[in-house]
Amino acid sequence: MKSVDKLTLKDLFLKGKRVLMRVDFNVPLSQEGKITDDSRIVAALPSIEYVLAHGASLILMSHLGRPKPKPDPQFSLAPVAKRLSELLHKPVPIAPDCVGPEVEKMASALRPGQVLMLENVRFHIGEEEPEKDPSFVDQLAELGDLYVNDAFGTAHRAHASTALIAKHFPGKAAAGFLMEKELSFLYPLLQSPRHPFYAIIGGAKVSTKAGVIHNLLKRVDSLFLGGGMTFTFLKAEGIEIGSSLFEEGEVNGAKQILQNAKSIHLPTDLVIADAFSNDANWKVIKSRAGIPKGWQGMDIGPETIHEWSRLLQKASTVFWNGPLGVFEMPHFAKGTFEIATSLANSQAEVIVGGGDSVAAIQQMGLGEKFAHLSTGGGAALEFLEFGHLPGIDALSPAKAK
Repeated sequence: MKSVDKLTLKDLFLKGKRVLMRVDFNVPLSQEGKITDDSRIVAALPSIEYVLAHGASLILMSHLGRPKPKPDPQFSLAPVAKRLSELLHKPVPIAPDCVGPEVEKMASALRPGQVLMLENVRFHIGEEEPEKDPSFVDQLAELGDLYVNDAFGTAHRAHASTALIAKHFPGKAAAGFLMEKELSFLYPLLQSPRHPFYAIIGGAKVSTKAGVIHNLLKRVDSLFLGGGMTFTFLKAEGIEIGSSLFEEGEVNGAKQILQNAKSIHLPTDLVIADAFSNDANWKVIKSRAGIPKGWQGMDIGPETIHEWSRLLQKASTVFWNGPLGVFEMPHFAKGTFEIATSLANSQAEVIVGGGDSVAAIQQMGLGEKFAHLSTGGGAALEFLEFGHLPGIDALSPAKAK
């Protein structure tokens, strides 16, 4: 990780130490409280196993969901501790809280090779609003000798356990392997991507992605825009969009992006439907013809899929964030799936920036075909917009070799 010049897990002397590690175990749960996708837990295993193999004990902290700042059984990390215990083949007890005398007692009783999972850090107001309870971060820091942040997915939050805590570990706050891997793929996109470098940005909202679009435009050879945000751009070009979703407040911003861009590709044809439903009547139209009243855009059309697939084969590097249609509905998933297949079979280094685009790729079983699937959509976008994140800034600088 030369690029970001931070202390890494391999720089720490671990034997006999208690390691406090922030992980991102914000996993999806079913109504019955069962984990429906454990990929975030699996992604943290290399760091966890390395710490335990090097004679340290480990205290894991994470958030889950968006609870109010008080204990709530439906947001308990107990199912995560159970799943982690199965993956590690060793007990992973869950603490009754993440701070307090009982937790301190459990932490200090840990022996080398043992793991303790703290309860959801968001049960305390001091996690998301540290100024309201400054003692919270002090109590968390008391639990360990070293700090490791392996939660890239929350590195864009300046919360107690993701950023503020590092101050308590001068020269001992390191990036875990997952964090290191994420940065090793994302940092070169800002510094020295191999050209031609193309970016595909989809998803619903221009407002959440305008900043990253502006920053990428300075670096990419071409930008491909799809998904729900297409209709804000078509509106900016004065094209009728029927009942399609768009962001009124972003139309002028979209006009500016279109005026300043060297090379932007908007869909040349669209799949439209007469209702937001998989069973709706649908048809393909040319984008320039406009969408009739009562109809809405649902996916990129076959001509766009063909043309974009052809152009993307020329890429050396591709960054992709956001689906290109309503991929949750089978009739309107073709654009996202066909472009994913085309990229999977290309020679380019393809980096997928988290969220729904990763979900679509995993659904297709194509994960292995991509250079990198990011574990944090929001964090990846903010990193590409600003070039740094609070959770990374807070880590100790790398030791001079």
